[in-house]
Formats: sequence, structure tokens, C-alpha cells
Amino acid sequence: MSELGRNDACWCGSGKKYKKCHADFDEKLSALKAEGHVIPPHKLIKTPEQIEGIRRSAKVNIAVLDYVAEHIRAGISTAEIDRWVYEETLRLGGVPAPLGFEGFPKSVCTSVNNQVCHGIPSEELILQDGDIINVDVSTIVDGYYSDSSRMFCIGKVLPEWEKLVRVAKECVEKGLEQVKPFGLLGDVGQAVNDHAKANGYSVVREIGGHGVGLEFHEDPWVSYTSKAGTGMVMAPGMMFTIEPMVNMGAPDIFQDSDNGWTIYTDDELPSAQWEIQVLVTDDGYEVIAY
Repeated sequence: MSELGRNDACWCGSGKKYKKCHADFDEKLSALKAEGHVIPPHKLIKTPEQIEGIRRSAKVNIAVLDYVAEHIRAGISTAEIDRWVYEETLRLGGVPAPLGFEGFPKSVCTSVNNQVCHGIPSEELILQDGDIINVDVSTIVDGYYSDSSRMFCIGKVLPEWEKLVRVAKECVEKGLEQVKPFGLLGDVGQAVNDHAKANGYSVVREIGGHGVGLEFHEDPWVSYTSKAGTGMVMAPGMMFTIEPMVNMGAPDIFQDSDNGWTIYTDDELPSAQWEIQVLVTDDGYEVIAY
């Protein structure tokens, strides 16, 4: 896999000799590749310096979501949430990653009820008692990216909607349990999907998680309708999101033809999503943003 000599400097930039750093790592990946598995390229393996920078970004990301959690309520517009995210992110030394990304006009995604994801904040959309909303915050600090989202129940929510929100979070936790060094991403997707289906729900097929850290969206793409035993090898140093979109009804979705961003459930039933950012470690995982 690598033409480096064992006494050469390691490709990761640690300054250590290759044999003392990533030689065994590369041998393990080469063996898995020979077995037919998809292995990550070196560019997807974060260095300790990069990981530390991403942690700093995540600290801002989490603080912004905490601020939203303290202030969100019925009667406010989703545009107000956008202002909170913009102002708090800048105050804490970051930049909102969504703002201007591929033309996205706001600093945060706010997806209400049957909006699956990529909801655009609006002065006209006022949160009502009984709504559920996903607030998806993505942050840049010193060029490093962090990305996480939370669901919020506004006022008194129908019990069946409250259950959807709870189970969506459980799906993330089930997927996280499958994150193991040199495991397979398909194991994560299978665990997510099994738990959603066991509760009578479906998982959106077309949109999944993604690598993140040095860019907003990196490889790998993370499916939540995948099968155990398939997918890319989860090597230590890889970082990606777990963020299944769990629908109360069918998995079918459509995109708003007017704004080109917002995704809705085709059957108009509600959808829920939580997102965490995960680092694969030598002995398991570390949740970077949540």
C-alpha cells in the first residue's frame, strides 16, 4: 500500500519513523483490501494536530446548539434561530459553515415537522406548540469543520411525535455502538435501520452522513440503509457524521422546487433527525460534536 521504507518519516506528518507510526496500520488495511474490502485513503485519516483543531471547532458548535436549546420556544420564527446561530458563532470565534455554501442563504438549517432536512430559516415560519424541529449547526474555526444537530419538541407534542424524536436519537446511539476500529460502515447503517424498522419507522435512503473535519463534506458517504459486512473500513483517524433521517411514514422524499434546498416527506408525515460527529479511535470512538 505504501512505498515508504520502514525508517522513512511517516506519511502522517508526525515526524516519527514509519515503522514506529503507521506501518502496522497500513499492513492491516492492505490485508483487509486483499479480502475485498474498501479501505480509506490516507487523506481521510486525521492527524493529532488536525483532530485537536476539529475539537476546537466542535466546542463552538456545541456551545451554539446549547444556546439554541436555552432559548427556543413557541412563538419565535426560524429566522430568529438563524440570527442566534450567526451571532453566537461569530462571538465565539467561528464562522457558520452553511452560509453561502453552494448558495445556501442562511447560517443554519431549521427543519420543522415534515421537513426532512435543509430547511431554510424564514420570518414567516413561526414555531407553534406541538411542532418538532431539527436545528443543524455546522461550524468553521481556524479552517476546521464541525457538524451536529439536535431535535427540539416545542411545547406539548403529540405522544407519537415525541416517540419519533426519541427513537431517532436511539437510532444514532445504535449506530454509534457499531463504530469500531477496522469495522465496516455497513454495520452502522444496518443497526440504524433495524432499530427504526423495529419501531415501525423508515429511514431516508438518498441522504446520509459524510466525512467532515478538513472540509464541510468529505468522503465517505454514510448510508443508513446499508447492510452489515459491507461498506468502507472504519480506520482509526477517520471522522464522519451519524445522522439518519427517520420518517414516521414511508421513506420517500422530494425537494422544494422553489428554493432548491428543503427536503420534505412525500406523505407529509413528520421526520426526525439527530446528528453527531464521530472520530474512530484505536480502541473505539470519540464523539466530537453532538
